[in-house]
Amino acid sequence: MSDAQETGPVLAADGTPLKRSLSRALRMEKLRALMLIAPLLLFILVTFILPIADMLFRSVRNDIVSNTLPRTVEVLGEWDSAGDSAPGEDVFELLHYDMVIAAEKKRHTQLGTRLNYEQTGISSMFRRSGRRVDDFGEVYTDQFNDLNPAWEEPATWVEMLAAPSWIEAQGVWAAGDQSAPEPEFVLRDGVADALPDTADMYGEFASFIQTEDEDSPTEEEPWNVVYAALYSDLMEGADLSPFEGTTSALLNEAAAAIDGFETVSMKEAFIDADDGWGENSTWSTIQRYSPNYTPGYFLNSVDMQLGEEGPQMRPDNEQIYIMLFKRTLFMSLVITGSCILLGYPVAWLLANVSRKSANLLMILVLLPFWTSLLVRTSAWKVMLQQQGVINDILVWLNLVGDNERLILINNQLGTIIAMTHILLPFMILPLYSVMQTIPPTYLRAAKSMGATNWTAFWRVYFPQSVPGIGAGSILVFILAIGYYITPEIVGGTTGTFISNRIAFHISSSLNWGLAAALGTILLTAILLLYWAYDRIVGIDNVKLGG
Repeated sequence: MSDAQETGPVLAADGTPLKRSLSRALRMEKLRALMLIAPLLLFILVTFILPIADMLFRSVRNDIVSNTLPRTVEVLGEWDSAGDSAPGEDVFELLHYDMVIAAEKKRHTQLGTRLNYEQTGISSMFRRSGRRVDDFGEVYTDQFNDLNPAWEEPATWVEMLAAPSWIEAQGVWAAGDQSAPEPEFVLRDGVADALPDTADMYGEFASFIQTEDEDSPTEEEPWNVVYAALYSDLMEGADLSPFEGTTSALLNEAAAAIDGFETVSMKEAFIDADDGWGENSTWSTIQRYSPNYTPGYFLNSVDMQLGEEGPQMRPDNEQIYIMLFKRTLFMSLVITGSCILLGYPVAWLLANVSRKSANLLMILVLLPFWTSLLVRTSAWKVMLQQQGVINDILVWLNLVGDNERLILINNQLGTIIAMTHILLPFMILPLYSVMQTIPPTYLRAAKSMGATNWTAFWRVYFPQSVPGIGAGSILVFILAIGYYITPEIVGGTTGTFISNRIAFHISSSLNWGLAAALGTILLTAILLLYWAYDRIVGIDNVKLGG
């Protein structure tokens, strides 16, 4: 055998280098293993990762202002909020355009609700204005129609603003099978340059008529705001050269008469609808929350707000969330401690009695899992009330007087008692699984060497049960900090958790952004506590037995 053959690579049976063949086989094994767990990974992604990502996104997302008032927001950025007055007429004219569209689409109330989180009273202002905003341009509609009745005809507007190709396609659709969707409206080329506001508003009108009303622009007279937009374009000296025939004659007639039209100040119209439109604070709020992303939800979550000079604390009478976070953390720790104190003896008993007795006791421990959480919580509400079972027993034993019954419900004590009972099995089971693995011979050996019962327990048995305490504590604490049903029923005003506010904002106030921010802070707090626990105790020391 030559030196080259002796020093060459080792070959596999198929002639390829052995190293390459082994690498290929290893990759195939990894790929097969990945395919086996792919359904589980997909399930975790859909049910866990994506919801958390969506929550994080909602906590900073704030595009409702810019989507509802796009034209207003674009020019409002140039307004100086440091002054004492509202913006000028030009901003209110664009607000008129945006509000008419928002009111037709029923989006103005959603925007009002969002901004009302930041400034009380804005919600009602948007509702009142939305009911009247369509009438602001009616004076222009009447004057155009009085000038020439042709302006009342939908065909006049279609001929002036619609693309010839759309008119032809719409005619074919109208004469044929109307079960098919109507051709989507298309503006005439060049009309957006000649009559920009008119084209914009009529395009919005035509799109709404087709999509929301399921009707045709050829059969509906435009909104009043379209007439107001045409008046504005003609007053700006619109170039009418692209128009021909009857349309050109109508527009030139209107342009010649426009100076004699009665005008409406949109600023005065809005302020007449609601005085709030004339206040600097209203517009400052709209301006601050016009970006698509905002820290406002997170600031609200820590009792702060986005003021004119940046983040600032809310008034003392409006601060609630920091107190709720502190209460949630404190009560969760107390509940965890209570479960340790009550669960440790039970787990020890389960681990040291005969198997038959242990099985019977285990059934009793697991029995609460077979009963509805709502039923168990409601039962505690009955037992803890002043005329309930516990107070009746205390009175019967002469431990308290009949007129001095204890208040055990609708407070922190009631929440701690009920949640300790509910979460106790989650502490007992990890403790029991660890204690079951501790050989009883260790205690006997310690006693044979002169240790007392307490010394043998504290120096030998207890250190070996610490991993079970750690596992149970993490489980109980994480469950407790996110509970909301039990605190809602038995907690009253002083025993509720931050999770109750999260549930309120999701189901009642519909402030999902604030709920997402609160949830994100709660999740972050849990992760930080988990990290601290790992640094102090060591997560490797936590186990469920074995």
